[in-house]
Amino acid sequence: MHLLLNSIKCSACGKCASVCIRDNLKLVGDHIEETGGNCFDCGQCMAVCKEDAIRLKVYENQEDRIEDYNPKEIPFSYDEYIQFLKQRRSCRWFTRKEVSKEEYKKLFEAAYYSPSAQNMQDVEFLVVKDNLQEFLEHVYSIIKVEEDEFPRIAQFGDYLKHPDNYKNNPFLWEGKELILTFSNNIMDGIIASTRVELAAYTLGLGGFYSLFLSKADSIDHDKLMEFFPQIDSGKHMSSVFVIGHPRTRFLRTIPHKKIRFDYY
Repeated sequence: MHLLLNSIKCSACGKCASVCIRDNLKLVGDHIEETGGNCFDCGQCMAVCKEDAIRLKVYENQEDRIEDYNPKEIPFSYDEYIQFLKQRRSCRWFTRKEVSKEEYKKLFEAAYYSPSAQNMQDVEFLVVKDNLQEFLEHVYSIIKVEEDEFPRIAQFGDYLKHPDNYKNNPFLWEGKELILTFSNNIMDGIIASTRVELAAYTLGLGGFYSLFLSKADSIDHDKLMEFFPQIDSGKHMSSVFVIGHPRTRFLRTIPHKKIRFDYY
């Protein structure tokens, strides 16, 4: 069984059973019981219980994370959210100031609340800083097979051999720190990394996603994962985010191509 049910607090309203997609709850007299269904600890039942009569066993050591709130009171408005998205821009120019461990802690707190398929919650992050050069060389050994199709990769290879000939890294520009995201379900990693990215902008940080470094996973996943023995090799590198303290501040929004949508 997955739940801790307080039969004294329970008012037998049945709300928890109504939101359970695994049919793991049923009313028995004046209280609720588990049926032994295939519960996957989504917590919907706990979140809707007005009497606070349900807890998930798997999170017994995280009572401090439980927070009541008024569902009718959204912390910010739609217009504020859209304005925030308007002001977000990819940043490739950074100061020499390093991202602190406290800042990273805040970034990953945003991912803590990220949704995942089947509630897997298997997303992992890895900050690459001290071993950046070794990582770049390893990635290049993988993606160089596409040099003919992407001249930028060939340029990057030449940069690794002759860095003094270049003002900036062709892939990272002035970036010196990376956030790598790993997950079994690639979409879970992408969603989580997006939350980290947006959190970065609230802290005055900036960055951009590196398409070319991300290519390494799709070209030769097994070889890529040789660099990360501490991570389950079954997980994929969902994204590479170059992060830092921006030395450029933007003053206005830029139009985008119109979003296409339709109704069927």
